[in-house]
Amino acid sequence: MSVKAFKLVSAVEREMLMGDKNYINIECIECCGKNLYIGTNDCFIYHFLLDEKVSAAGKITFAATKQLHKYLGLKKPVSELKAASALTRLLVLCDNTITLVNMMNLEPVPTGARIKGAVTFALNENPVSGDPFCVEVCIISVKRRTIQMFMVFEDRVQIVKEVFTPEQPCAVAVDGYYLCLALTTQYIILNYNTGVSQDLFPYCSDEKRPIVKRIGRQEFLLAGPGGLGMFATVDGISQRAPVHWSENVIGAALCFPYVVALDDEFITVHSMLDQQQKQTLPFKEGHILQDFEGKVIVATNKGVYILVPLPLEKQIQDLLASHRVEEALVLAKGARRNIPKEKFQVMYKRILQQAGFIQFAQLQFFEAKELFRSGQLDVRELISLYPFLLPTSSSFIRSHPPLHEYADLNQLTQGDQEKMTKCKRFLMSYLNEVRSTEVANGYKEDIDTALLKLYAEANHESLLDLLVSENFCLLTDSAAWLEKHKKYFALGLLYHYNGQDAAALQLWVKIVDGDIQDSTRSDLYEYIVDFLTFCSDQDLVWKYSDWVLQKSEEVGVQIFTKRSLEEQEKNNINPDDIISCLNKYPKARVKYLEHVVLERKIEKEKYHTHLAVLYLEAILQRKSVTTDNCTETTELLFKLRSLLQKSDLYRIHFILDKIQGTDLHMESAILYGKLEEHEKALHILVHELKDFHAAEEYCVWNSENRDTQYRRRLFHMLLSVYLNPGTSDCALVMAAVDLLNKHAAEFDAALVLQVVPDSWSVQLLSPFLAGAVRQSIHTKRMTQTALGLARAENLIYKHEKVKQKGTPILLSDKKVCQVCQNPFCEPVFVRYPNGGMVHTHCAAKKHLNSNMTHHSSSSSNQT
Repeated sequence: MSVKAFKLVSAVEREMLMGDKNYINIECIECCGKNLYIGTNDCFIYHFLLDEKVSAAGKITFAATKQLHKYLGLKKPVSELKAASALTRLLVLCDNTITLVNMMNLEPVPTGARIKGAVTFALNENPVSGDPFCVEVCIISVKRRTIQMFMVFEDRVQIVKEVFTPEQPCAVAVDGYYLCLALTTQYIILNYNTGVSQDLFPYCSDEKRPIVKRIGRQEFLLAGPGGLGMFATVDGISQRAPVHWSENVIGAALCFPYVVALDDEFITVHSMLDQQQKQTLPFKEGHILQDFEGKVIVATNKGVYILVPLPLEKQIQDLLASHRVEEALVLAKGARRNIPKEKFQVMYKRILQQAGFIQFAQLQFFEAKELFRSGQLDVRELISLYPFLLPTSSSFIRSHPPLHEYADLNQLTQGDQEKMTKCKRFLMSYLNEVRSTEVANGYKEDIDTALLKLYAEANHESLLDLLVSENFCLLTDSAAWLEKHKKYFALGLLYHYNGQDAAALQLWVKIVDGDIQDSTRSDLYEYIVDFLTFCSDQDLVWKYSDWVLQKSEEVGVQIFTKRSLEEQEKNNINPDDIISCLNKYPKARVKYLEHVVLERKIEKEKYHTHLAVLYLEAILQRKSVTTDNCTETTELLFKLRSLLQKSDLYRIHFILDKIQGTDLHMESAILYGKLEEHEKALHILVHELKDFHAAEEYCVWNSENRDTQYRRRLFHMLLSVYLNPGTSDCALVMAAVDLLNKHAAEFDAALVLQVVPDSWSVQLLSPFLAGAVRQSIHTKRMTQTALGLARAENLIYKHEKVKQKGTPILLSDKKVCQVCQNPFCEPVFVRYPNGGMVHTHCAAKKHLNSNMTHHSSSSSNQT
């Protein structure tokens, strides 16, 4: 695909060079700075000064001013010209002789220094001598198969090396010690210092003109077979793909990143970056094409022209305007070597951004995203394409010159709703990715607000995730947008995030009450309860407590029961205040008291008594309606009994008074048990309820955490109730037998045998008797074991005492107290483990030294 990379501009018109002399032809050219030298077929050298002019419209023209001309007097064409600016010399090849002339006056050097026998020559642009005041020249000698290296100074020449080639050379280019040669049938690389050569590829010099051109350090461009422009390094390899020329290429030049080629009718321009042909310029009768320090000059026999490169930025912009993104990016990367680093970075980022918008407009979203990221796009450039997404308070102004040609998304999609939806989905995805990266720094409010608007408009599930996590959504813009799209629950979350819990609750309550419609959450009531449960604003909790309790007492009470203890203490919430509030809501009141008594385990009599009374009242109320125990009544009875059994804090007599006259016999028994009136309790269980199992259980739970004697006393009481002389109920007799047989260990067998009727057979009581005997034997053995252990322990103590006595201690009137240094007057003393002896009154003194005190703590007194 074509791109306008060069413009052909005339430099030297025919009339300036030859006037009306048609026989004069241009043979060669050389350009050094503004100096243009032309060699003709009539042995003349012309010197022009080229002046580049740029018009207001940016058009470039060249004005050539003739300085002088010089006739060499050989009547032979001037074959080649090469400028050595460091020496102010011009090397002129004419009639197989290279002559040194002054660049300014074109006069030969006074010494007459010259090189004879040269067919063609090339300068070494990567010299190896290191001498700044000489030029290294390589010539193809008239001698057969001979190459010669010379050092050319200001007024003399010096041969350095002569190298022989396997075939006759036709063309040469030099880089350091390396020569790239076109021989008769092939191209080769030859190191003239070592003599090592490397074959490249074959060609036929009889069929086409060879081209050998140095294009960079240790790299050459060659005219290969099949119309290919081949790149080769001094190692004999190609690091670039070839370019496709025509078969009859005459010359080639380099102007990075382009390779320019000349044939009979055209000038073609190929990119070195992607090897594609970029431009074709018609140009007939051309026979010279050369580049000089970035300036490409082409000539016919009669005139000289300059290929002026268009600025790379303009070429890139032209490619982008044609939506040729890949080519533009390749060219931009290649331009790095020609542009200062900082300027290139700025330019390249902008190009990436422009390319990203082109891909975006073509709905190539993945490619667009990568380009936006690489180009570090200010994401607001993208957001600004979407109407009303940027906050009204945003100070963003689009880049100038603009990065794209679109006013907004409507223009870009031409009203296509499907395309618009895809673009919005892309922006949602892109903003979600970049909002937590460095790309968002400095304008997180713009990004999050835009993302919220997109989510709300698309009814996207991520809207709620955005609002419940850290975000920077602007309240004013976001609230208006959410209200517009009837996202009232989300609006409440926004208010909550911004510390406006009252506004949030007001909205949510309206949704639940049906004043406004929002189906985001079907469980919004439960959500409000949870919200109030963890709300730190005590006033809000009290404000909405009636509302949540009116909706559901069981659920609403959770604003108090699920609140953490730390939160309640922090906000100084008094349970009494809560109970007062709940007086209108009996179910909630019971739930809360259960929470206080059973879960928080607050040990206050009034709460325990209150809960028991509520249970009792609820049971009696239900029993007054129906005599059948429904599930709720059964559950309440279980709760009441559990509370009466486990709690010791309620007012027993108060509850007992309320139970009197009812059929709550089990509860009465429990209360009598709490009053230690066990005979009354057991009488109720046995004679009124006839629940023998409950009577046994009564003995068990009432004796928990009590000693064995207390437990035994309860079981004996129960047995006495069963065997009351005033009763002859067979059921009671059997209950007594079962009690004895099941709980033999809980009875004193001797006492039992005294109270059981004489008419009972041994067989009837055999399990009890067996258990009693077994228990007696077990008790005896355990007692014997304990006695044996005690005796063994006593023996150990005695042994230790004997060991402590040790060897005898001798006391005489010659021994003195270690404390007072006085002799002992009586056989009473204190001996320390270290063997020291002191008076008893000295040992008692508190001012003993610390060492003595330490030993006295473990001492043994012996008298």
